[in-house]
Amino acid sequence: GADIGPQKDRVVTEEEWLQKWEMGNTGFHKEQGHPLLQKYLDLLLNGRSGLRIFFPLCGKAVEMKWLADMGHSVVGVEVSEQALKEFFAEHSLPYCEEPVPEISGAKKLQSTSGNISLYCCSIYDLSSSIVGKFDGVWDRGALVAVNPCDRQRYVSLMITLMEKNSSYLLVTVSYDPNKHKGPPFYVPESEIKSLFGNHCEIKCLQKVNDFSDKHRQWGLDYFLEVLYILKFGA
Repeated sequence: GADIGPQKDRVVTEEEWLQKWEMGNTGFHKEQGHPLLQKYLDLLLNGRSGLRIFFPLCGKAVEMKWLADMGHSVVGVEVSEQALKEFFAEHSLPYCEEPVPEISGAKKLQSTSGNISLYCCSIYDLSSSIVGKFDGVWDRGALVAVNPCDRQRYVSLMITLMEKNSSYLLVTVSYDPNKHKGPPFYVPESEIKSLFGNHCEIKCLQKVNDFSDKHRQWGLDYFLEVLYILKFGA
């Protein structure tokens, strides 16, 4: 963890994430959807239709609606019930709510059409016996939001949720971790390789300069988004 500097001991609590949603402090939410998913969607889908696609720490990501409208089945998990309710409200989607028997206190919010199921709980409470396995994952803002000490736990869980021949689009961020405490946390490429490398083929697709005034205010002088595709074999 030396190359992530002082971030390796940083912990953000569930309460802090809930508070971000309550205060509307959600600069990470992209109203228009993410350009990298639009650009590389074909790589994720790989010519297949009717996939099961997982959004870890989904917030109210607009791409969930977009993929469901293409005929895919979308599953998300998010600790903030407010975020999930805002997702359904903002897209005028009717939904029903039910408890998740296997997880104390958890709820599942499912669109009436049945193709979007969002779990309100800690991601670490999920397992493939509860949510099944996935053909595709869009991980933008999830791995980089997980506390650095929990990365191994998070990745181990994600690997158990992957179907054979599945694809995982992963967006990380790159900046000087000595200048900003995160989140989003800096995840170096070497760490992606050590976390996932034994389980899939990893390819870096693109690095995008995403530097803005916000990052300047954080004290940074550069900020990149880095997109990987992880391919799980048969």
